[in-house]
Amino acid sequence: MEKNCRIGLVQMESLVGETERNFRKIIHLAEAAQKQEISLLCFPECALDGYSPQDASETGDSLQSSWIIQLRECSQDLGITLLVGLVEQGKDVNKPYISHVILSPDEEPAVYRKVHLGRSEMEHFTPGESFPVFSAHGTTFAVGICWDWHFPEMAAIYSLKGAEVIFAPHASPVVAGDRKEIWLRYLGARAYDNSVYLGACNLIGGNGKSKKFSGGALVIGPKGELLNQSQLGEEGILSASLSADRINLIRSPDRVSMKDSFFLADRRKELYHELIELDIKGR
Repeated sequence: MEKNCRIGLVQMESLVGETERNFRKIIHLAEAAQKQEISLLCFPECALDGYSPQDASETGDSLQSSWIIQLRECSQDLGITLLVGLVEQGKDVNKPYISHVILSPDEEPAVYRKVHLGRSEMEHFTPGESFPVFSAHGTTFAVGICWDWHFPEMAAIYSLKGAEVIFAPHASPVVAGDRKEIWLRYLGARAYDNSVYLGACNLIGGNGKSKKFSGGALVIGPKGELLNQSQLGEEGILSASLSADRINLIRSPDRVSMKDSFFLADRRKELYHELIELDIKGR
């Protein structure tokens, strides 16, 4: 990291198909984030269009839509990077993607498309096929969406590609249980094993259909330590300042202390072929 980075994690209500309403809310929160001197602001999964797999074919738009154009202008005007979840209708696919568009000042829009679809999503969405890494404000970062983070290989790939911060936007419903308690069972390990900062956020409230979301936002440090977590029961932004010196020391070849270990530097990839070859027995 070139310098300390201040990130923001949004929990917000997003109604399915109410794109204009959701858009205005995103703009309002982005303006609030600028006042907090946030550089990277991450919104939940499908924040722009609302999350409902059964309705996905009737919602969303392309990355060339007027909504994305306006969000890009907002990013430029405010001088911050926006990571916005949406239902992306693609040109060459029959089913949409669950995507996160990355909008940085003076940069073309970039996108991450959810690679690991949940079983309730497979019928309605097209999975992504790549693990892109992005850079803005002197920080290298990546995105994984909700179910993605149950696959530890993903965080390792991102760290090996140079990501210093990984974002975990969610659309986790109330029925799944307390989000922060569940996140801490595995997201801390993703950060610790791969020496990355991790920021997670979730939708909150109803989606205008049948789903209700539990909210939640937290930030975890590169040694798995909880740096900050939301106490809000309503829409808002959780912010945290990430130390460049801390992660740069861990990533440095000059590190000498065990507490500064970068575990991936000592991996033995020549022995890991079984990870690709093996499958679940009796699947």
